[in-house]
Amino acid sequence: MKDKIEQLVDYIMKHCLWQFHSRAWDRERQNREILTWTNKILCGDIEKPADRLDRCHWVDAMVLADSYRESFPWIKGLAKPEIETLMKGVRERMDFLTITGSKNLELTDQNY
Repeated sequence: MKDKIEQLVDYIMKHCLWQFHSRAWDRERQNREILTWTNKILCGDIEKPADRLDRCHWVDAMVLADSYRESFPWIKGLAKPEIETLMKGVRERMDFLTITGSKNLELTDQNY
């Protein structure tokens, strides 16, 4: 599972611009919302959200889920609980890499 998590994280780090928000709270929200929607989509829940901000995250998640399916065919063979575990691990790793483990001081600068 750890190897699969790293593959998905590596894809985000190389292909997704949304990870580069300038503040920690923006990054946390983006990681939470986009990866939660991605999880839902990969598990078969393709409900379109009503709220505009949710739709923005949902669209990013749709693109990410499609890219995951195309780039990592093994994801199609996972059961729903496995996908949920996988995406939880992706979110935890992304939070570490982009927020808690980041040495970018601008993330917490109150004047920025």
